[in-house]
Amino acid sequence: MGNSALKAHLETAQKTGVFQLTGKGLTEFPEDLQKLTSNLRTIDLSNNKIDLLPPLIGKFSFLKSLVLNNNKLTALPEDLCKLKKLETLHLNGNHLRQLPAAFGQLAALKTLSLSGNQLRTVPTQLCGLRHLDVVDLSRNQIQNVPDTVGELQAIELNLNQNQISQISVQISHCPRLKVLRLEENCLELSMLPQSILSDSQISLLAVEGNLFEIKKLRELEGYDKYMERFTATKKKFA
Repeated sequence: MGNSALKAHLETAQKTGVFQLTGKGLTEFPEDLQKLTSNLRTIDLSNNKIDLLPPLIGKFSFLKSLVLNNNKLTALPEDLCKLKKLETLHLNGNHLRQLPAAFGQLAALKTLSLSGNQLRTVPTQLCGLRHLDVVDLSRNQIQNVPDTVGELQAIELNLNQNQISQISVQISHCPRLKVLRLEENCLELSMLPQSILSDSQISLLAVEGNLFEIKKLRELEGYDKYMERFTATKKKFA
């Protein structure tokens, strides 16, 4: 892409606070964006070939939304964690294996999408995020859900299409969790904590495509309690 085209995008972004440059074959984060660190509220560089986020990403102190779906990122810089106003982070379809240690400092984060990466566990850093609403970890390589999940503040957790065969009973202690998606994993019915049904806030549990028949779920103790929550929630949104 020519310099004049980039210049035009930068001029527009300066006025609108939005820089969007998708599907242009970019191999690196545009350095020129650092001229706009105090202007930008949204950066969308999806469908490119970016394999590295430079430390300068931490300078965009007013950034609310960062979208880098379908790039070639293998890691994220610690500097990303300086974005105190960031509310939305979409990193679907990259090659991420883990999150930076300081990820829990993204205090304003509400929506996090990491679908289609190479995560092997639910990152413990997510438990420090108090305003998190939606977490999408579908299509990764997660095999178990650890005890730390009980501190997760999210309302919706999507773990579809992983390799999960074990879930900590602590998941039923998540204070705000209403929607839990576990479709197409490797769960035996005996590995699904019954407290999810009998003693949690979860009002939508999606478990199709595991190693048991759904009708068996209905025979479990606590299923009637789960159905009460399910029906009450449905009525609320009807």
